[in-house]
Amino acid sequence: MPKRLQECSIVPASPHFMDMIISVGTCPHILQLLLSRGHDVVTTVRSEEKAKIIRDAHPGAKLTVVIVPDISLPGAFDEVMQIPGLEYVQHTASPFHFKFTDPKELLDPAIKGTTSVLEAIKKYAPTVKRVVITSSFAAILNASQLGDATKVWSEADWNPMTYEDGINGNPGQTYRASKTLAEKAAWDFVEKEKPNFDLVTINPPFVFGPVVHHLASLADINTSNGNMAALIGGRWKAEIPPTGVYLWVDVRDVAKAHVEAQDRPEAGGNRFFVTAGLFTNKEIVPIVRKSFPQLAERLPEDGTQGGDYPGGSKDNVYKYDNSKTTKMLGIEWTTLEKSVTDTIGSLLAVGAK
Repeated sequence: MPKRLQECSIVPASPHFMDMIISVGTCPHILQLLLSRGHDVVTTVRSEEKAKIIRDAHPGAKLTVVIVPDISLPGAFDEVMQIPGLEYVQHTASPFHFKFTDPKELLDPAIKGTTSVLEAIKKYAPTVKRVVITSSFAAILNASQLGDATKVWSEADWNPMTYEDGINGNPGQTYRASKTLAEKAAWDFVEKEKPNFDLVTINPPFVFGPVVHHLASLADINTSNGNMAALIGGRWKAEIPPTGVYLWVDVRDVAKAHVEAQDRPEAGGNRFFVTAGLFTNKEIVPIVRKSFPQLAERLPEDGTQGGDYPGGSKDNVYKYDNSKTTKMLGIEWTTLEKSVTDTIGSLLAVGAK
């Protein structure tokens, strides 16, 4: 069977910027799904240590692990793209962090990391039919409309941020610009270069869902799941924090979207807004109380302030349209209750306290 390349060298996100849209943690779920469907997979990681973890977790699988230490370097993907038989590429990596002193340290690697993958595919892998790229709701939203309750977000929307906005903004704005410009660079590449492959992008908001244990450490928990770790650690007890982005999705649905977008011919050339709908932090608390009564003393009591929709009603926040993704990719969205329960269970299993 032709090989699927999963490019998965992700740098963990900072847990301190709660207005961001982070989708880290999807890689192992995509890998599991690809292998379960019988695909022959080549996956990239940043170190031999991580390579061994993945090999040990999937004994006997049709799996090749290749080390790409720095995805932002010129020619980083040239060697791996010369592996014979590549048919599809899943580019899920995004080199982001918040230790930069110059915004270009975030913007340039995100943009160049994406275009270097596409350039290497065009040059060395003519058998590739499709590239699926993980983008973000950050590339859809317009910050000036986040307070507009009549706005309906879909994959037809584009974040209007420019490179200059990313240079001059705060770290969260720089991140959003990096995701927007990286995705635009991918679409521009396909339009101008007209390669043999077509393109699909996956745009999720906050991503919840269980941590895959063989790759998990509490230091690597993404922003969304970091919120839940804070909840069960008692840090929401006095006040529930603001929800920030009111849209969410389960990581397993994001993984399925990637694989379905790869395997369904009609998905080519599309963006997909991957979201299960609206939520608030306040709605998470009773789910955890019901499913994990042993955590009751750490949880906010009924009536604790914070974490709700403006004015206490979802009518006061923006709306969403995920119908294209639901229909074209055949996603049956995981419920918030199941996602929260499975997430908390997995965090407890890896030592969250």
